[in-house]
Amino acid sequence: MNDEEFIPTRRSLLSRLKNSDDQESWQDFFDTYRRLIHRVATKAGLTNTEAQDVVQETVLIVARKLPEFKYDPAIGSFKSWLLLITRRRIEKQFKKRMPINAGLTANFPANDTKRTATVERVPDPNGFDLEAAWDSEWEKNLWDAAISRVKAQLKPKQYQMFDLYALKEWPVRDVAHALGVSVTHVYVNKHRVGTLVKKEIQKLNSAAQE
Repeated sequence: MNDEEFIPTRRSLLSRLKNSDDQESWQDFFDTYRRLIHRVATKAGLTNTEAQDVVQETVLIVARKLPEFKYDPAIGSFKSWLLLITRRRIEKQFKKRMPINAGLTANFPANDTKRTATVERVPDPNGFDLEAAWDSEWEKNLWDAAISRVKAQLKPKQYQMFDLYALKEWPVRDVAHALGVSVTHVYVNKHRVGTLVKKEIQKLNSAAQE
């Protein structure tokens, strides 16, 4: 499954989102994507407040335009469509910083409605590559979503063992001592939870087949 597909939002979720009254699905969407959008916006050079505005405006535009969105590989994936919307909102924040009539139209394309699979880069004197940042943060967001879903399936101690040993990289004996379990238990738990995480990532990657 190509990671240009709906990661980590499933096609079924996108279908539910087209019903504007489905508040639970919209909350799921917001919780899933707000960190991704915010991280990319701050990496582009925006302040926390500006990045929060980007998040809010992006979600509002998605809500308005999603009924028109239809997945077509020849046109572009949801991933690239969401990136395009985010990019335009980031540009808008940079425009607010610049003096009126300071050559904005030369630096920022005005067309905010055309969807394309080839996403332009945000103009930046430091050469910031928005698309590369988006790809990197997209992968992190996928991992975070998988971890979150697996954590919800585990008992607190199971997740804590995995978190300390696999994520925080504590020495295995320190983990065993801190949690009052055997070293073997830590190893076995890491394998089991790691398998769950891999399966969750596979589910997210293959979601468009649903």
